[in-house]
Amino acid sequence: MPVENSDSPASAPGRNLRIATRSRADNWKKPPRRIEISECITCDTCLRSCPEEFGAIFDRGLDVVIIPELCSGCPSCVLECPVDCIYVDEDWKPTDDAMWNHIELTAEGAA
Repeated sequence: MPVENSDSPASAPGRNLRIATRSRADNWKKPPRRIEISECITCDTCLRSCPEEFGAIFDRGLDVVIIPELCSGCPSCVLECPVDCIYVDEDWKPTDDAMWNHIELTAEGAA
């Protein structure tokens, strides 16, 4: 029987734990991604391409944002973005409480 890691698609607890602790996984080597709002056309292609086990991209009003604590740094969104507005975010800052409250409500609604 295969062993599931905490970020496998069949295993939402890894994502749920990151939401509960508001922190990135310790074993992620790559920095998270960020969306340059001034370049983004809000097509939501990145949101739809973000792997379910991460679910790091959200609509925030008229903007689309990547939650660094949920982003593994994988290139899925970058490869799908039609305007190349997604960049590596070496200097990421923790997500604000208002956005975490939105994420927690969204996670509860999906459960």
